[in-house]
Amino acid sequence: MSLARRGRSLSALGLLLAGGIGIISSTQTWLTVVRTDAGESILVPGADAMALLAPLSLAVLAIGAALTLVGLVLRYVFAALALLSGVLLAWWTAEILFTAPLSAVAPTVTEITGLAGSETVAGMISTIEPSAWPVLALIGWAVQIVAAVFALVTARHWKRGGRRFQTSAATHDDHEGPVDAIDSWDDLSRGSDPTR
Repeated sequence: MSLARRGRSLSALGLLLAGGIGIISSTQTWLTVVRTDAGESILVPGADAMALLAPLSLAVLAIGAALTLVGLVLRYVFAALALLSGVLLAWWTAEILFTAPLSAVAPTVTEITGLAGSETVAGMISTIEPSAWPVLALIGWAVQIVAAVFALVTARHWKRGGRRFQTSAATHDDHEGPVDAIDSWDDLSRGSDPTR
């Protein structure tokens, strides 16, 4: 089986993996705030560092699952959405990882210390140290982007959905000769009314 024909399963698997990493990382510590007042360090989880982390990760999981069921047009729509969200998530994660902006930790610091205002919060922060979780999330977003691009490239070569969900259009009108009880039951199974 060619790589293009396995596009559905590979793309869905990549998106599900990325979404799963995003959901797990949203509950883990992304940033550690070391305080100037020698107080206990403040741990900032991913969901607090990036407000859209959990919702977008859930959306990626949903897209990954839906991608296995939809037709050609929706494959392209869902793959494009996955690509867009992957690029945004990667951008925001890289910003948090490499610049550790005050905005990523300020709400958590304010909640724990009761101090508000950007200058006040900045004054009590000695350093902001990222953990390994933003790195793992960034890898997940890279997988998501590759999976979305792969879906866009291979979508037209995917097999159609299973036939067990499709019904035959044939009814008793298509049969020649008299209609018996079995034909009538078959017509009912197909959604046709054999009495008409």
